[in-house]
Amino acid sequence: MSDPLAEAFDARRDRLRAVAHRVLGSHADAEDVVQEAWLRLSRQDAATIENLDGWLTTVVGRISLDVLRARKARPEAPYDEVVVEVDEAPAPEEDVALADSVGLALLVVLESLGPHERLAFVLHDLFAVPFEEIGRILGKSTAATKMLASRARRKVRTPSEPAGRSQREVVQAFLTAARDGDFEGLLRVLDPEVRLTVDTPDGVVVVLGATKVAAGARFGAAAGGRTVLVGGLPGVVAWRPDGTPLSVVAFTVADGRIVGIAAVADPVKLASMDLPEPPETVGAPG
Repeated sequence: MSDPLAEAFDARRDRLRAVAHRVLGSHADAEDVVQEAWLRLSRQDAATIENLDGWLTTVVGRISLDVLRARKARPEAPYDEVVVEVDEAPAPEEDVALADSVGLALLVVLESLGPHERLAFVLHDLFAVPFEEIGRILGKSTAATKMLASRARRKVRTPSEPAGRSQREVVQAFLTAARDGDFEGLLRVLDPEVRLTVDTPDGVVVVLGATKVAAGARFGAAAGGRTVLVGGLPGVVAWRPDGTPLSVVAFTVADGRIVGIAAVADPVKLASMDLPEPPETVGAPG
């Protein structure tokens, strides 16, 4: 005998999973959230639910918010799902996998947002959930919710397309200038309002503006750096002399300039990532 409530939930499962995944950046966490939402729905009197879509979005949003708050108390960003590969043009079938992943650039920036900002941005900007509905999830007014999303939006700059040759060339120019200590060369390829976001063992550090980013640019200058694609974006992985990862960096390029740099420099999070092997020169006797 069919269960109408279960069928209605299954029809919405993919969207609910997508919402949770974008908020949390982890397929495993998203599956747990969706399963918990089903358990709550199964215990609810269906006759009391006027709008099932809205009810489920609210439940998934609130559970996701609880997960984000728990992470703040016990940080563990899910970087194990970020796709890092040697920089070769991806095969067409790989595009689907990349489209379903949360890229490093977005994940690092999302980690810098507070739970309320993160939820407001993802639900409204990525899934078009009305601010009134998000406000009910957060327990805030519509106006306050709009402000949260707006604040988050200023911090998030996502690429419109995967890395192409021109984007790679811009990043390569940046890496060359960083290696050579060419400050003017760095300024030529950095957007004036570029945002550098680094996930460190002590938390997320944000640097704003081309001058400050250029002054501290050392990415790719370390021995053993290798250009890669990070979730489809041009990037670089650097290793320490002993072969352990030093950093993973992804670049967002728009209109011929770098508008965003996202980096992970936390050894614990780097260890969770599936990274390419370092070049043979790393760890080799000098």
